[in-house]
Amino acid sequence: MTLPVRSTVIRIKLSEMRESIDLVQQNLPDSADSFSGMGLLKDGIYKRMEYAIENVFDICAILNTDLHLGIPGGDEEILDNLVTKGIFPSEMRQKLKHMKGFRNIVVHRYGTIDDALAFSILQRNIVDFFVFRQEIERFLQSCEEK
Repeated sequence: MTLPVRSTVIRIKLSEMRESIDLVQQNLPDSADSFSGMGLLKDGIYKRMEYAIENVFDICAILNTDLHLGIPGGDEEILDNLVTKGIFPSEMRQKLKHMKGFRNIVVHRYGTIDDALAFSILQRNIVDFFVFRQEIERFLQSCEEK
């Protein structure tokens, strides 16, 4: 049966996201002070987080398009559409909004990022990527069962 979504593309993006998150976790030190002093490696962590978040929002956009949920005005509308359609629960929308906010800080205020705050966010919220992956895998599995 043909899935209503481009599952192969989505799985590739999930894999790319996971690779980035794994690299961040492997290189994230135990303290904010150590993180602040990492130099170029810290910059790589920020870049990998940006890439992982972009993969998340690419997946959301693919789902919105493939499920014909309408032409969104932006990422927030895509998230609203996916929650309304039941692709993931409303708590996921909030997690993804926080991801997008972190990405925007990394991209637009790179030179003035508060490394201690970013470290705290990374430690506390990196698990959200795994929750997102589980939700997407659950959805893809349900499509395959139909």
